[in-house]
Amino acid sequence: MQIVSTPAAPAAIGPYAQGVIAAGLLYTSGQIPLDADGRFVAGDIEVQTTQVLANLRAVIEAAGAGFADVIRTTVYVADLDDFPRLNAVYARHFGEHRPARSTVQVARLPRDARVEIEAIVRLPG
Repeated sequence: MQIVSTPAAPAAIGPYAQGVIAAGLLYTSGQIPLDADGRFVAGDIEVQTTQVLANLRAVIEAAGAGFADVIRTTVYVADLDDFPRLNAVYARHFGEHRPARSTVQVARLPRDARVEIEAIVRLPG
């Protein structure tokens, strides 16, 4: 198991890694809307989703992959009424690539974020 860490994404706020590589796959920890310095990015669902996806991209790129290599994501959202706007931001970031995905409404996220996203990524090579 290889740990993935990058200063381009917020450091883990608990006893876990930003990402872990095992058997040719990257498993990212869930990303919430924190900037790389660990400051919470307040705002609506579009603002928070944009930050979450920037963090996710940074971890994925630190492992030598890109969004085109994402196999699956899990999206945790505080309010499913935000889904259409979240989905629009998500679609812009992934373009034509369509990984498998689950979206789940949860009672609460860390730091009272509106969204958290994790991914499983196939590493090139």
